[in-house]
Amino acid sequence: MRYLLLLLPILAGGCIAKTALNVVTMPVKVVGQGADWATTSQDESDRNYGRQMRKQEAREGKEAKQAAKQRRKDCEDAGYSHCD
Repeated sequence: MRYLLLLLPILAGGCIAKTALNVVTMPVKVVGQGADWATTSQDESDRNYGRQMRKQEAREGKEAKQAAKQRRKDCEDAGYSHCD
């Protein structure tokens, strides 16, 4: 039992040191995580740009189809037989 009491401070010292290290490094980890959340990585930026461009191209394609349809309708309404 005496030996156990003599070894207890040595064994507990590692746990205390590890806990102290965790407490000291925690603010750095929290700030780092906050910076990660606040900034956009290059991959995220590229992905967002690609998504934006696909939406824009889809919108332009839809507008072009509607314009062509309106031109054909206007041509037919004007009485032309060959509307292109």
